[in-house]
Amino acid sequence: MIFWREAWLRKVEDNVSSQETRRDRQSTVSHIDSDVREQLRARLKTLSGPKTYFCQASELLNATNELSRWERFGKSFSEVHAGNCSSLEMAQRIGIWLFWRIRRVFLGAYARGTNKSTPAGGINLQPGEWVEVEPMESITETLNESAHNRGLYFTPAMRLLCGEQHRVEKKVDKIIVDGTGEMRQLRNTVFLEGSLCGCACVAFGGCPRGEFAYWREIWLRRSAGLAAAKPLNTESWHIPERVMSTTGCVEKEQ
Repeated sequence: MIFWREAWLRKVEDNVSSQETRRDRQSTVSHIDSDVREQLRARLKTLSGPKTYFCQASELLNATNELSRWERFGKSFSEVHAGNCSSLEMAQRIGIWLFWRIRRVFLGAYARGTNKSTPAGGINLQPGEWVEVEPMESITETLNESAHNRGLYFTPAMRLLCGEQHRVEKKVDKIIVDGTGEMRQLRNTVFLEGSLCGCACVAFGGCPRGEFAYWREIWLRRSAGLAAAKPLNTESWHIPERVMSTTGCVEKEQ
């Protein structure tokens, strides 16, 4: 997700069609010499160190402030006031957050396993393949006491997909860690089509970012049951190698 300051944008009149806007944009771009574009691109800062990148993800913590308890309530009210969700939906989000917060205090992390060193199996999944999410019992066997597999957290919301069939949209090989700009390698990890983070479980009032949920291949198994049910949406695959950014996905050896 790319964030935009409102100062960088301007409203489009209601009577202006999207096609006209697109033509104006293409006309503007065509008047910019390709050499000028390359010069501008060369001036853009992309690295802040030998192994760290400079982008929105790397500067996200510097550009934001942590909300206090009362500010979180205020943000929840503003979400409802802006029409992003209804009062009932916000009440449900807060209720979900309270439930999992209390459960974690008394029972520990959901789906926690007993592994000290977690397994790292892979089945070499490719975009477009159909998979079935393993049952919770099988997934728990791959997790440690904090419900992580080699640093990747299995969130409570991910349990809802157990037993379901989904299509692999992307292989995730690299991520840029929010706040540090560090590029990290991932192995045996994919993004399933339409699978987003259930932020209400871990964030008070939910989170509008719609983060991707990352899946270890060891939590999945191939399935051919729905292979011919829907045509492949190949338009979403136009980027051959996608670099994700996240705060919760860290590759470790345990």
